Amino acid sequence: MKAVQTHGYGGVDQLRYEEVPTPVPGPNEVLVKLAATSVNPIDWKIRRGDRKATMALQFPVVLGRDIAGEISAVAAGVSEFKVGQKVMAQGDRAYAEFVTVPSAVLAPVPEGLDIEQAGALPLVVSTGAELMERIGPQRGDTVLVTGALGGVGRTAVYVALERGAHVILGVRARQKQQAQTLGAAQIVALDSDVEIGALPELDAIADTVNGEVIGTLLPKLKRGGVLGSVLGKPRAAEGKDIRVEAFMVQSNAMRLARMAEAVRSGKLAIPIARKFRLSEAAAAQQLAETGHVDGKVVLVP
Repeated sequence: MKAVQTHGYGGVDQLRYEEVPTPVPGPNEVLVKLAATSVNPIDWKIRRGDRKATMALQFPVVLGRDIAGEISAVAAGVSEFKVGQKVMAQGDRAYAEFVTVPSAVLAPVPEGLDIEQAGALPLVVSTGAELMERIGPQRGDTVLVTGALGGVGRTAVYVALERGAHVILGVRARQKQQAQTLGAAQIVALDSDVEIGALPELDAIADTVNGEVIGTLLPKLKRGGVLGSVLGKPRAAEGKDIRVEAFMVQSNAMRLARMAEAVRSGKLAIPIARKFRLSEAAAAQQLAETGHVDGKVVLVP
């Protein structure tokens, strides 16, 4: 089969589209013929070596976390899925024509959800949903979501609104009009000191951006409030009388199925900005890494 392998830390020139052995599913695994995957920040951070202190790799290695496709084989111990079924998962080694996946993390692709759209979902919707689960807002709580127009942010906003929270969308000034489509009552430009200064007291912050902005937002978080972060505990939170929920998302089939159904029904939107062939993974990562794209970058075989 063909796959995109990373041959070392560095730029996109380390990505090579080449022939590799087709994986064989082990006990309790299925083999999925990939229909779509997508580029996530973790992909290029691993490629660049940003995570090598905590995530050592043996090269060459296939990157990619989002999996959507059709089951082509099932191994011993798998009874709930069958060959030909369309499935999706948050997994590993997804930049490939075939991927093995533990059946425990698989979710069926909802009837009516486009398979390429499904390939854009697993990591971001799982992360955004778990972010809000860890924060645990109550009805009426005021929650600020930074990076609200990203896939993780959109999902966090959706879950927070479902819980009855008062959600404030944190975006760039140029994105404020676009953010009106998310259904929250209040939008703040995080690149405006004036608008940050006018924020009310916050019960929680759901941070999907990190960077310097979080230091300017923390004074707005009430004593005992919650900071949820998908990018690690920020230095600005040290010594503050707040609860910090910093985490790395775990695969959860039920959570993924629930969020995929929300996308299928139109309640949650995760836009696709561009689509590339798997053989064009280097160009796809290069585009996504610039940050100058509104929506997911999808890869198809």
